[in-house]
Amino acid sequence: MLPDDLLERFRARAAGHDREGTFPHDDLAELRERGYLRAFVPTEQGGAGWGLERVAAAQSRLAAAAPATALAVGMHLVWTGCAAVLAARGDRSLDLVLDDAARGEVFAFGVSEPGNDAVLFDSLTRAEPTGDGGWRFTGVKSSTSLSPVWTRLGVFGRDDTDPEAPVLVHGFVHRDQPGHSSLEDWDTIGMRATQSHSTRLEGVEVPAERVVRVLPVGPSGDPLVFAIFAVFETLVAAVYRGVARRAVELAVESATAGRSHRAGGAPRSHDPLVRWRVADAAVLLQGIEPQVDAVARDVDGLVDHGAAWSAILVGLKTRVTETARAVVDQAVAVAGGASFRSSSELGRLQRDVLAGRFHPSSTDSAHATVANWLLGPDH
Repeated sequence: MLPDDLLERFRARAAGHDREGTFPHDDLAELRERGYLRAFVPTEQGGAGWGLERVAAAQSRLAAAAPATALAVGMHLVWTGCAAVLAARGDRSLDLVLDDAARGEVFAFGVSEPGNDAVLFDSLTRAEPTGDGGWRFTGVKSSTSLSPVWTRLGVFGRDDTDPEAPVLVHGFVHRDQPGHSSLEDWDTIGMRATQSHSTRLEGVEVPAERVVRVLPVGPSGDPLVFAIFAVFETLVAAVYRGVARRAVELAVESATAGRSHRAGGAPRSHDPLVRWRVADAAVLLQGIEPQVDAVARDVDGLVDHGAAWSAILVGLKTRVTETARAVVDQAVAVAGGASFRSSSELGRLQRDVLAGRFHPSSTDSAHATVANWLLGPDH
């Protein structure tokens, strides 16, 4: 699905989308034509029938060419991946996602909210029952990647009808219905082409047939919560693994392209300091490569890590995104001042990789999760 010539076209367009802050419509059209948006859809429905390990591998390959394209499309793949993960465990509650994806619908991830550090365990969005099994949602969702093109938006909100037992309601909004708008506020230093504008929900209704979960507020062992964490954290990690791979390639190109005064005019690749930095970047990359594969393989293999799953998933995302930043830093040190130019691919990667720290789970949240797993709650 991702031949070299396709990826080179994406790489050639990425600089322009970054500079102009535009969505990569051409990239999406080519990916759609090749069936990439149906990667998780079963073969009997016209999809590729891939598992998480194979999709993560493809996402890393795509991200090495166009990180923002990979991150944006990854949000569609999160929802279709959740549906596939649940189906593999006998839970067909998200089959509507696979059905719609098979028909060409594009899913966006409307979960993150300004000021909500509880992520999936609580919501600042208000969910009000409509009386016929549906709910009406009011609030703001941040970082809605694919804002210009989504046709389905997965959202959740809090229903306080019973103050003693508030619940979190998960469902899917159709773009053609009223009650939502884009704030057009995505003006960032990196991952600009994702066009992840905030989305205002203004009483948008989700009918009963598109409500997929009603859960109590707070931590939950529900399979949907596991699926979202498993697919989201793994595919985000896969994107930044791809960024790190490309940074190493660019470091090698820089090291072999010029000559070093410090090394007496010899090729820069003979300079001990340059060699050390390139090697260090590669060693760091080697450390995260198998981690993404191993976690994805365990999800595909229905491995039961029990209570350790949360720590494994947040740890993966944190390690990979932080390591990718360190890899890019070493590549920048090798390339020198040329990487400070806005037209530099490595300069763009330096900005794109910073976004990794802002995806859930944050480093602080990840450490709290691991501490709770090892030490129990702090109260």
